[in-house]
Amino acid sequence: MLPNNWEGLAFRGGQFFAIVDLSFRLLCKMADRGQITGGVFDGPLAFDNAIDPEAARIKGIKSPVAGRAQILVVPDLEAGNMLAKNLTFLGRAGAAGIVLGARVPIVLTSRADSVRARMASCAVAMLYADARRRAALLPPA
Repeated sequence: MLPNNWEGLAFRGGQFFAIVDLSFRLLCKMADRGQITGGVFDGPLAFDNAIDPEAARIKGIKSPVAGRAQILVVPDLEAGNMLAKNLTFLGRAGAAGIVLGARVPIVLTSRADSVRARMASCAVAMLYADARRRAALLPPA
C-alpha cells in the first residue's frame, strides 16, 4: 500500500522513477522491500541528475535511474504543476495530468493545455481506473 500523500502514476514493468523530494524516500524503501513492484525507484535526485545522464556522470551519481528517469514523482500539486509547465512550455513535451487519492482519478488539465494534452489526461485516467478495477477483482496474493 502506498502512503496517503503519494502522487504519481500507475506503472508497468521497466519504468524508471526518480523521486525528487526527501519525503518520498519511503517509496524507495518500499520498492527495495518488494512492497512496490514494476519499476526501479531511486531518490531523492535533483532534476538534472534524474533526466540528464551527463549531469549524473559528472556528479558521480551511481544509480540505474540517474539520467534515465521516465517518471518524476513530486511532493505536491504545486511542484507538479511547475514541473509540467516547464516541460511543456520550455521543452515542448507532451503531458497528461491526473490526481490520485480520491475514489476515482481526477483529470487535471490547464486552461492553456492543447486538445492532445486533454485527451492524454483522459486516457491516463481511464487506464488508471481500469487497472484499479482489475486489481480489485484479483484474489489476494
